[in-house]
Amino acid sequence: MATEPSVLLFGSNGQLGWTFRQHLPAERLTVLDRQAADLANPEAIRAAIRTHRPDIILNAAAYTAVDKAQSEPELAHQINAVAPGVMAEEAQALGACLVHFSTDYVFAGEGTQPYKESDATGPLSVYGQTKLAGEQAVQQACARHLIFRTSWVVGEHGGNFMKTMLRLAAERDSLRVVADQYGVPTSARFLVQHSLAAVHHCLQQEAGHQAAPWGVYHLVPAGETTWHAYAQHVIGLAHAQGLPMKAKPEDVHPIRTEDYPLPAPRPKNSRLSTEKFQRAFGISLPAWQPSLPSVKTRTEL
Repeated sequence: MATEPSVLLFGSNGQLGWTFRQHLPAERLTVLDRQAADLANPEAIRAAIRTHRPDIILNAAAYTAVDKAQSEPELAHQINAVAPGVMAEEAQALGACLVHFSTDYVFAGEGTQPYKESDATGPLSVYGQTKLAGEQAVQQACARHLIFRTSWVVGEHGGNFMKTMLRLAAERDSLRVVADQYGVPTSARFLVQHSLAAVHHCLQQEAGHQAAPWGVYHLVPAGETTWHAYAQHVIGLAHAQGLPMKAKPEDVHPIRTEDYPLPAPRPKNSRLSTEKFQRAFGISLPAWQPSLPSVKTRTEL
């Protein structure tokens, strides 16, 4: 492998892909959006990888419309399960490594303890089921893989819960937000920085003829919160920065999951243990609050 490995990025226009583009040198990076490589077309994926022959494949693409997936299970399966499997097969054939991102939705969300990588999965939704199938396809086809399960992704680019809450708080006097689902907001910047550090560590281990810790990891910041408390936090930040908000943090009212029914069930416990990641890569993960994007990114909506 060259001293500076070449990178092929799928999903370049999403929250995560956009952030990868800000962190990787352009001369080493080839980006593919939906037009360049249709993830519902396995042959298009194979052709792209065989054309560019990268050292590292980053899969930041996914079918993430959780509720819509309930009525489009075939398309969700094609993008979330089949496509990563194809990438893994091609990576294995090339001798490349594959970095793939998964989700807390692979778990049923029971109990109150953080899930470990070795805990039994039990996805409640089509989205979670297809993401789990994608993990399994990657593990079976490519030896040099890193799969990062994460939760509640929030980026500077694209839509997300944080931007939605800030927009609604600017428009309304009060909000109702679910308060019985627990997890941790994970910034796209956090994911990119720490996943790239993990890749670098694995490649360095191999360069030194040592076993690299490829595998499945949970990657989220330290701490936990609820959607309700998260909304209060970001609205409080907006007020502190003098942004025009009609609703104050105390105007965000807690509700139960049952009070806000959606087509796809959500896990109530999305806590993920990161002990394995921190131990394998020697990285201490920071709290979630400081890594959030600036509340001023709401203007991108």
